[in-house]
Amino acid sequence: IEVMDMLDRLYAKFDAIARKHDIFKVETIGDAYMAVANLVKQQSNHAERIGMFALEAVRTANELAIKEDRPELGCVNIRVGFHSGPVVSSVVGNMNPRFCLFGDTVNTSSRMESNSEKNKIHLSEDSADLLVQQAPTVQLNCRGLISIKGKGDMKTYWLEGFAVASH
Repeated sequence: IEVMDMLDRLYAKFDAIARKHDIFKVETIGDAYMAVANLVKQQSNHAERIGMFALEAVRTANELAIKEDRPELGCVNIRVGFHSGPVVSSVVGNMNPRFCLFGDTVNTSSRMESNSEKNKIHLSEDSADLLVQQAPTVQLNCRGLISIKGKGDMKTYWLEGFAVASH
């Protein structure tokens, strides 16, 4: 019940961040929160939106107490991963229908998350390229080639933030 309470508090905050950045929340599965941009409407800056959402999600998690009445337990740590590409969407099932996304993009995003590190945002080269195009002030660090299950070696990046443009 304590884990459920913490996840409920965390996901409520993530939902508010998703609304702020106009991100579509697909689903939560256990401790995983899946969100996308450029799915239900055209968003020319979709990678930037996801990047901003991810940065704010990490900051928010790091400020959320694991247990509200036990601050000595510390705050939540998360891993984030994202990839950009095409997906197929559908509502599946008829007893408890669910909106789902399918395809290699979903799988690669999941691999970016599982190969990420505590409080880091791990992204594919495809997403890094889009971020640089959409948000030239993006701050990325190349992680180099890493072995990704089912994909082989991939060049990946850490999203560090966005520099404030001086006028």
